[in-house]
Amino acid sequence: MKEYILNEIKVLTLESSLKRAQKMFKGLPITHVPVVENGKLIGCISESDSQTIEDHESLITDYTHLADYFFADENATVLELIKLFADNETNILPVLNNEKNYLGYFELNDILDLFSSSPFLYNDGVIIVVEKIKKDFSSSEVCQIVESNNGKVLGFYISSEISDTTQATIKISSEDINEIIQTFRRYNYIVMSLHKDDYYLQDLKDRSDYLQKYLDM
Repeated sequence: MKEYILNEIKVLTLESSLKRAQKMFKGLPITHVPVVENGKLIGCISESDSQTIEDHESLITDYTHLADYFFADENATVLELIKLFADNETNILPVLNNEKNYLGYFELNDILDLFSSSPFLYNDGVIIVVEKIKKDFSSSEVCQIVESNNGKVLGFYISSEISDTTQATIKISSEDINEIIQTFRRYNYIVMSLHKDDYYLQDLKDRSDYLQKYLDM
């Protein structure tokens, strides 16, 4: 991820004026500006906070209590970065090294572009959402079910944990998705997603239609 660290935006210092910060927000589509002093991150001033200060000539040092302190490690993974962006509601993420020295920042759009080019999102495949009792859920079993039916797991993640159930979203490359779906059911997974190749659901529909036709006679 180090190649995505940017330094195009000149950071603020404690002696910078609020007027300068407000000017930066007007000219750039950013939610925060890092405040750095002697190579150390003090925090990030948000656009919304800067707009509440009427004294434009005042200095950042008078408002450090408004600075939000968040950052990314230089060795953070893509998923860790996406979580940090979301948790802090920002599109600018300061980057620090192991000595907590400021290196630059990540931009949200760059990280999302990188994530969207991953095989999980970019490669063609079928999305299946399955659910099972939490104590019986097994990641290895999920992969085994897919691969034993000549499918390939492009990626999956735990999309929900409610009460005693676990729900997983899986992206699969397969020429016979129906066999995978039916195997999941045999292993007591509930298939939450709808699929046109799900013969089980089609059979239920045909039986229901036949019963309704019989009752209407």
